[in-house]
Amino acid sequence: MIKDLPENNVQDIAIAVALEGENIETKIWYVYLINLKNEPIENVLVTSKGYGEKDGVQVKTSTLRHMFPEVSGQAFKLIEPIDEQTFGLNNEYWLSYYIGKNIYDKKFIFLPESIVEMNFIKLPVLNKPGVMIL
Repeated sequence: MIKDLPENNVQDIAIAVALEGENIETKIWYVYLINLKNEPIENVLVTSKGYGEKDGVQVKTSTLRHMFPEVSGQAFKLIEPIDEQTFGLNNEYWLSYYIGKNIYDKKFIFLPESIVEMNFIKLPVLNKPGVMIL
């Protein structure tokens, strides 16, 4: 039963939205998985979706799935590009991975309007400006 499963807490793993560049017309954003551990994580699965209310109408984006066989320690993986138009929605990333035979999972949610310059930090490992959930 689910109560018999060990409580494996996700630590030193982050999801970040980084500003990659900009031009006169638009800004270019990407979502990254950052492994701050010194050991690799394996069989990494990330699902992403957006949902919420926009202009008084409930909106839901497609659910996307991304798989990475391994993410080395102190490394990152590009998950996907993200459009600024979704910043007014909840942007959810569900992460699942293994270390050895132990499985870990965690849900990361960027709340509406949280991806703003006021919340920027210098993202570790990436060395780019952006917003991160640890």
